[in-house]
Amino acid sequence: MSQTRSFYSAQQELRAAFKRLERMLPARLASGLRWLRHPASRWARLPAGLVLIVGGVFSFLPVLGIWMLPLGLMLIAADVPFLQRPMARFAMWIIERVERWQARRPN
Repeated sequence: MSQTRSFYSAQQELRAAFKRLERMLPARLASGLRWLRHPASRWARLPAGLVLIVGGVFSFLPVLGIWMLPLGLMLIAADVPFLQRPMARFAMWIIERVERWQARRPN
């Protein structure tokens, strides 16, 4: 699969990672993420990404979590080209691990 990914641009890889993440989220959260990904939402996306990154740094607090850090980086990566490919690959790696864990979990 890594050979197939090399044919895609970094932006396409990041878009695929976002779409795959959206399929895993509840509908309301997925629609919010989809809105943040839209090009017109750039001025909301950057602050939201920064807030998520800061929240991820303070993940030891009860409401905040380490999950906020990669999501914030993904949002920032939508506008920062050199972050797109590494964040897309990291997101796909995490999503694959979560899906594998969910498949092994008894219902």
